[in-house]
Amino acid sequence: MIPTLLGLDIGGSSSRARLRANGDTPIDAEGPGANVATLDAGVVDDRLTALLARFGAVHPSACCAGAAGAEIPAARARLEALLERMLPGCRLSVVHDSRLVLAAAGVDSGIALVAGTGSVAYGRTVDGRESQRGGWGWMLGDGGSGVWITREAAREVMARADDRRPVGPLGEALFATCDAHDAQELTARLHAMHEPMQWAAAASAVFATYDADAGSRDIVSRGADVLASLVRDLHQSLGVDGPVVLAGGLLLNYSKLESAVRDRVTMDCVRLAEPPVEGALRLAEKLLRT
Repeated sequence: MIPTLLGLDIGGSSSRARLRANGDTPIDAEGPGANVATLDAGVVDDRLTALLARFGAVHPSACCAGAAGAEIPAARARLEALLERMLPGCRLSVVHDSRLVLAAAGVDSGIALVAGTGSVAYGRTVDGRESQRGGWGWMLGDGGSGVWITREAAREVMARADDRRPVGPLGEALFATCDAHDAQELTARLHAMHEPMQWAAAASAVFATYDADAGSRDIVSRGADVLASLVRDLHQSLGVDGPVVLAGGLLLNYSKLESAVRDRVTMDCVRLAEPPVEGALRLAEKLLRT
């Protein structure tokens, strides 16, 4: 009998599940983000319950869940307990979501650089040594991420307003994205956003004004600097020479940022072709071999 496998990619902005039963073509389901470290446990429970309900009654033999926030022991334990309750009798593994990137790319050794709502770099050697840089969460870190870019853009616009300078194309675009009329209202709008995905969505204003506003170009350049430094740190600490697998909605959907990162990273960079949830499915399959 061919086992049923379940892979979960639980991110900050969105979550995705992939189910493969009887060796058939996998089927996918998507839902909102469910970061186990930043969201209330009840919210995570409700969102994952709704996500898995889209498959109907399923009883996977193995499940790997890659989750934003899983590097925090207490958050990881909460997610493990939740999934054990939802998937009784299932062999289960919970890993940080960046671990899925290398698995989805089909490489055993390399560096995953993820920039989406948040940012993180994860490195793994052939002999299984691993390390992480970044990924400290949207309030404290995640340099080069969507949230970080929006925050830096807001700071630039606030500085222009304080100096009685025109807010420029960046400011006008950020106002429009956040449905604000001036810097004061922008501040209120941003403070009313309680989930990181809401902040990350506003980063589009920076890329939309990249050619028209020097401030936007500076923010993208500094973001690329931060992301490249994560890769360099892992290269030095682990001795991993690549490949660097680029992943995350921000990095893969905005060519200006991707190009800037490639210019700063000396190792071979490849774009992730498969979705990270495929990596979760592959790691779930490995659970049954150990």
